[in-house]
This record gives sequence, C-alpha cells and structure tokens, in this order.
Amino acid sequence: MADDRLTTTGRPPGTGRAPSTPTAALWLHVRYRLTPWWVKVIVIFAVSRVVTTSLLLAKAAEQGANPWTGAHPGYFDFAAIWDGRWYNIIAVAGYPSTLPVTDAGTIGENAWAFMPIYPGLVRALMLVTGLDFAVVAVFVSTAFALATALMFYRLLNLTLPSETALFAVVLYCFAPLSPILQVAYAESMFAFLLTLSLYLLVTRRYSLLIASVFAMSLTRPGALAFALALGVHVIIRWVKRDTDPFPMAERVASVIATLAAGIFGLTWAGVAALVTGSLTAYTDTELAWRIPYVGDLGLVPFLPWIQGANYWIPNGWGPALLALAVVLFVAFMFTPLVRRLGVDIRLWVGSFALYILAVFFPQSSTFRILFPVFPLLGALAQPKWHVYRVLVVAIFIALQVGWIHIAWWVDGIDWTPP
Repeated sequence: MADDRLTTTGRPPGTGRAPSTPTAALWLHVRYRLTPWWVKVIVIFAVSRVVTTSLLLAKAAEQGANPWTGAHPGYFDFAAIWDGRWYNIIAVAGYPSTLPVTDAGTIGENAWAFMPIYPGLVRALMLVTGLDFAVVAVFVSTAFALATALMFYRLLNLTLPSETALFAVVLYCFAPLSPILQVAYAESMFAFLLTLSLYLLVTRRYSLLIASVFAMSLTRPGALAFALALGVHVIIRWVKRDTDPFPMAERVASVIATLAAGIFGLTWAGVAALVTGSLTAYTDTELAWRIPYVGDLGLVPFLPWIQGANYWIPNGWGPALLALAVVLFVAFMFTPLVRRLGVDIRLWVGSFALYILAVFFPQSSTFRILFPVFPLLGALAQPKWHVYRVLVVAIFIALQVGWIHIAWWVDGIDWTPP
C-alpha cells in the first residue's frame, strides 16, 4: 500500500522546492536575450547620442564668438562650423567654375575638396522640408550614423559572436571621434556606405557592390583604397579556388567591380577638371590645405608623412617615430584579435592605411581622416572582462571630451581644425 504522505509525483513532502516567482534580474536577463539585435543597437545608439550631445552642448555654452557663430551658439549652429560651412556653400551655391588663386599664385582652398552626394542630399531635403542647412545636415548625419551602427553589427556578426559584435557597436557609438557622426560632416554617410560595401564584399555580392562603392566615391575619398582591397581579394580567391570555389560568374563580377572601383576613385577629379578646365583642379585644391605647413611642393606619394614627421617632431626623431608607428601597426594587423575579423576587413584597413600614408599630410584632422578604419573596433571588442569593457568605454568618453576641446571648439587662436 502506497504511503499516503507521498505526493502524486512520488516525492516525499518537504523534499522538493515550491515554484517561486522569477527574480527581477532573471526577468531582465530573459527579456534581454529575447530582444531583437536591432533594438539593442538602437538603444545603444540613443544612449550614446545623449552622452555626446550633452558634451557638445556643454562646449557650445562655453564657445565665444568665432568666424562661424556668435557667442554661446545653439546646437545646430555649433554643429555646422568648420567644414560644415563648405558643405553649406555647396548645398546653396554649388561648385566654382573658376579656381581661386592666392597672392602667391597657388590654388586656394575651395569647395572642390568636398564631394557632392552629402551636400546634394541635404539640399534636396532642405527644399522638401523648408528647414535650414544646419538642421537638415545634422539630421542626415545622425540618421546615417544609426544606419552605420546597424550595418556594423551585421558586418561583424559574420565573423564574431553576436555579443562581441554588439560590444563593437558600443565602441563605435562611444568612440573618441563619435561627435563627428552628428555634425554637418559627411563622415557618417561615408561610414555607412563603407560598412555596406564591406558587408557586400564579405558576402560576395559583387554586382551590388558596384553601386555602393560608386556612392562612396562621391561622398569622401577612399574608393581607390577600396579598389586595391578588392583587387587583392580577387587574387586571393583565385589562388584559393581549389579549396574555396570561385565560379566564373563571380570571377567576372569581381573583376568588373574592381575596375569600376578604380574608375570611381578618379571620377571626382575628372569632374573637377571638366568643370574648371584644369586637369589638376582636385589635387591642387587638396594641396591648398597643406601649403601653410610645408609650402607648395606638389603631390609626391608617401612624402607628405615624412614632411609631417619632420614638421611636427624636428631633430630627426619624426621619421624614426613614423617608421616605428608603421611597424607597430603592421604587427597589430597580424594579431589574433584582428585576424578574427576576417581577410576582407583586414584588406580594407591595410589598403586605406596605405592610401592615407601615400597622399595625406598629417595634421590635426588626422584622427578624423583615419576614422574609416573603425572596423578595427571589432578587435578591441573581443576581450570579455567586464572591468576592461567598462574602462574602455570610460576612456572613449573622456577622449571625446578632449577631441571636442582640441579640434571642434574654437578658442580664437585655433590651429587644430577637425
């Protein structure tokens, strides 16, 4: 006869645990796990914009009168200074048909240094909405910054776990230069088009890649670097075709995409030449910004960084430190953390770094110019220690404060444009 003290499950009274209400922490954990990835990215982005906007507003409150605004400007006016004025000019008046000439006989700074898609889109929305340039420009930049965050997660999640890819998005949103993503600059649009292009490259959608690289080539310089990365990608696929099939259709499409990217990289210089009648209109315009530093020396590949090293760090130490920096960067590109990002992201970063090393003169805008290597944040996101991650985000926010003060804020004697 069964013991009447036994329950219907056969377990003696007092030996089991009664069901309990889930704790708040458990409920939050479950809800977090069930939350779609894109909602998480949007929340991260929104929080980061609260932080960065607060930092910019705090600095705007301290801002004195300057060439672009009066004292204590509002957010939108403060967000449209520096190169934002060039984009404003382009959106309203377009590009000059005659290049300005300085008293020294060199080409002066002018709008041809800035590519047309970003100011063109801003202009179109200005006409539709009736809003002024600064408001529309900030909206466009911020929208593309969010789109980049979403696309960045998709890109890194191809090679990294979801949780790591999500923390990489955190680093992108709180990066030291993340204020540039919500001002009247084309950086966030370029970042989106770059991330989309990398995603299409990694997933081998070469035909769609042509369109995204074309848009990228008319947003900011970088298409030539992408053409180099794409060309090496094609060579690698050809070499590995026995273990990684490379069908004829993909061979043709990838070669066409590579050639197209190379042509796109020269398109804006060609347009400037046609409109102004000067074959060197674009390069002469770009060189105008470095003449105050090193004079009119023309464009000699790889010389600008040596010139800059000697200019900023005299007595022979500059080139030595530059060489050390290059060696350390190359070594970093072969670390396990970077290798886990995949070959194609590494090809882009290496190609872009080589491109910048060949043509750019290092100055205060160097960090902004190097922003397109932000996919490397996927390497910094891989360590999982909570203390490390909190510390990195805190350091990034502190560096935002420093960058805004040094590069964006105008102190009246400023020589550090962003």
